[in-house]
Amino acid sequence: MDKFLTEKRIDFSQNSNTKVNQVFVFLEVFEGEGGIQSYVKDIFRAYLALDEPFYAEVFLLRDSHSCSNPFESERLKFHYFKSQSPQLGRIRITLALLSHLLRHRPSHVFCGHVNLAPLVGLLCQPLGIPYTVMTHGKEVWEALPTLTKFSLQKAAHIWTVSRYTRQVACAVNNLDPNKVKLLPCAVNGNNFTPGTKSTALLERYDLTGAKVLMTVARLWSGDIYKGVDVTIKALPQIAEVFPEVKYLVIGRGDDQPRLAKLAQDLGVGNRIIFAGFVPTQELVEHYRLADAYVMPSAEGFGIVYLEAMACGVPVLSGDADGSAEPLQDGTLGWRVPHREPNAVAQACIEILKGDDQRCDGRWLREQAIALFGIHTFALRLKEQLLSSLKNS
Repeated sequence: MDKFLTEKRIDFSQNSNTKVNQVFVFLEVFEGEGGIQSYVKDIFRAYLALDEPFYAEVFLLRDSHSCSNPFESERLKFHYFKSQSPQLGRIRITLALLSHLLRHRPSHVFCGHVNLAPLVGLLCQPLGIPYTVMTHGKEVWEALPTLTKFSLQKAAHIWTVSRYTRQVACAVNNLDPNKVKLLPCAVNGNNFTPGTKSTALLERYDLTGAKVLMTVARLWSGDIYKGVDVTIKALPQIAEVFPEVKYLVIGRGDDQPRLAKLAQDLGVGNRIIFAGFVPTQELVEHYRLADAYVMPSAEGFGIVYLEAMACGVPVLSGDADGSAEPLQDGTLGWRVPHREPNAVAQACIEILKGDDQRCDGRWLREQAIALFGIHTFALRLKEQLLSSLKNS
């Protein structure tokens, strides 16, 4: 069990032992990896760290009973609905959820993805059960289908991870900003820690003696907003100041051939290393290789920035997205126009020179943990759960 859960409890109520039954509904948590899955697991960790009276049933559309789940407990009961037929899975979760709502009348339902909002809204509204919809970023940056938008408008609350997402989602989907509550992502400071560069990894990637830029991102043709191509375009300019610079890209996807060709065309093919997929448990040693974490992107939040900072690595992001939250509007890192190679190059050169306080790894880690550690996340979750009770 997570060290945080065994060492810290969050006192929820000093004068009430009334059992509060709630429901969570998610697409997928345990059979995939990504920012949303990481965020949901932090919700489970924080939920279990709260003192009673909270108990919840968790409905998972795309996970199966065979998945590894360390959060199953008396406080969190899980139900799995993965099926070879997506349609059958949706029918099964709909019937099971409806039955549970009718029999147990939970105090609140928390919908973990906007794609599930129409289902949750359809079941909860006639029964008078309040619900909250969790949003994360780009999925709500454009106008949503009518039924989805209606479900968000009728929700008691909407949770989101950044001010930027709240601003954009409300503007394009006619949502009440007062309903949208911030629950930023978290970083586990026990898992992501500073350390020396692994000799084995330096040799594996031929990085010995190099100044290392690093990005962790999906390399999908639909996700070019991650900015890997922009960083490649910035490499020639960076190399003029730091001839030993290399760029380690962690991730996989169908855009890698285009990126590799771009590097070759710019004469920096020997400076970029495509490491492919790296399991979560091995990421910390890869972060420690980096002299700078570089992702001039357009993020809903960008939990990778927190992971890098918790490892003492300075960070660079885009300047018109949710990364304003983890980078504290530039106080903790460099924010640049995300499609401008010159701006990326100049910021990388500043980082590699190391003269700025934002390059102080110890200070950077302290700030990241204080603002976004799992204990702080649990306190924020407690506040949101208290708020949800007012609508129950």
